[in-house]
Amino acid sequence: MKIALYCRVSTRDQHPENQRPQLEEYAKRMNYDYEVFEEKESTRKTRPVKQDLLNRLRQKEFDGVLVLKLDRWARSLKELIMDMEELENKGATFMSLRDNIDLSTASGKLQFHILSAFAEFERSIIRERTLDGLENARKNGKRLGRPAGSKDTKRRRRAGYLRRYAKEK
Repeated sequence: MKIALYCRVSTRDQHPENQRPQLEEYAKRMNYDYEVFEEKESTRKTRPVKQDLLNRLRQKEFDGVLVLKLDRWARSLKELIMDMEELENKGATFMSLRDNIDLSTASGKLQFHILSAFAEFERSIIRERTLDGLENARKNGKRLGRPAGSKDTKRRRRAGYLRRYAKEK
């Protein structure tokens, strides 16, 4: 079986070398042929190494992918589920070493769905608490948002994200 080992770090001071040895040791123990993909500098929107790996998985260059933890592959539950569905449809397996998940097995799929459900539940609870806290702060007269500063002399208009517009002349 040929698999891809995917390592990702979130900040520049972290090193993928902390993930790589564990993944390589497991791949060797399982007698997998493997290639290592390391994402060192990525943003929320751009992860070129992961995109290259996904394209190669789509072309069936690999039988699957191995990561150290689920959060190294995806930054959101939605992204994780969409990627897992696509990989499954392409016949590629997904394995997470520390989470002990192997989506090529029925028990691995069940465990993944249970963990996903709990993660979604936790995210919803945090959102509810945040909204409750904001509402309580508003009721108590607290001004929400960033404090006014010297750069806030321009008028702003709300359109999705806050955008700055020059004062009308």
